[in-house]
Amino acid sequence: MKKILVICPYPKDTTAGQRLKYEQYLADWEANGYEVEMSPFMSDKMWQIVYKKGYTLRKIGGTLLGFLKRTRDIFRLKNYDLIYVFMYVTPLGDAFYEKIFRKQSKKMIFDLEDNRFIGTNMERKSLAQRMRGAAKTEFLVKTADHVISSSPALNDICLQLNDYKQSTYISSSIDTDRFVPSNPYRNDRKVTIGWTGTFSTRQYLDLLRPVFIELKKWRDFRLIVIGDFEYEFPEMDLEVIQWTAQNEVADLQKLDIGVYPLSIDEWVIGKSGLKAIQYMAFGLPCVATDVSTVQQFIVDGENGFLVKTDDQWITTLTELIDSPSLRKRVGENARQTVLEKFSKHVVKKKYLSILAKTTK
Repeated sequence: MKKILVICPYPKDTTAGQRLKYEQYLADWEANGYEVEMSPFMSDKMWQIVYKKGYTLRKIGGTLLGFLKRTRDIFRLKNYDLIYVFMYVTPLGDAFYEKIFRKQSKKMIFDLEDNRFIGTNMERKSLAQRMRGAAKTEFLVKTADHVISSSPALNDICLQLNDYKQSTYISSSIDTDRFVPSNPYRNDRKVTIGWTGTFSTRQYLDLLRPVFIELKKWRDFRLIVIGDFEYEFPEMDLEVIQWTAQNEVADLQKLDIGVYPLSIDEWVIGKSGLKAIQYMAFGLPCVATDVSTVQQFIVDGENGFLVKTDDQWITTLTELIDSPSLRKRVGENARQTVLEKFSKHVVKKKYLSILAKTTK
């Protein structure tokens, strides 16, 4: 059996970026002859506090322990046939650890989520960006034996940079046996609009605050926010649900309409459209900002809706609230799109092909 060491930021089964990409295929890799071990930078205890206010000393301690773990990892890299790096080796500093890991690895795959090339111009970078070290991304993309990217536009960049011209776009994918529709497509109760995300993507939800306030003047609806943070919106009939793996499916099945707002800038070219894909898997109509990857799989008015202005958001949401039949038609088309393009049963073949190619 060939041995794979997965170097990742977070503990298993904690973040969507990991869960809905490579993590859901680990058992499949093992069934196909690979022995897989994960080495997250962050401990379970660190994960519990990392996005909470305060806990400064514990966060510093958790970060130092992560660096100690990575130092230990250096001395066992040669025991593995493949090192699979998701996002980075360490979250802070320059590419020091990444260079050591690359030199000590027999083969390396780099899995890149989001456009982390932003801010490579030092004059434009914030202190936080400087600390994260954009050089890590560029180095790993350039030197990895194979790159896996999260969007077609990002994949074009990686193909140009990679020394071996080996980069493949693989979207986040869905377990369509678990993420199943249950919506009745009726208006005998208040229609629910929903958003799901994390603390780091809350800024995109805030883009819709004026839209929801204006929409509330004309239509009565319920808003559900599913995330890892508290959220206040006094003007809305709001329910905030803290995300858990156990309740993820049941919570998303409460929605009638999913929203996926984004800013229109260079950062979002790396976005895989995961939230939109999740809504679509549940047979929900998704309204998304007309930018980046969603343009590749949402056909406006057929399996979802693409909008740019606040007026378009309001008009589209109003039509969906008013028409259960429209929600049903678009939602069923959306589910079919996911079954054909984003089901884990389809996507798993891409991973296995890359593993076989890289380790031969």
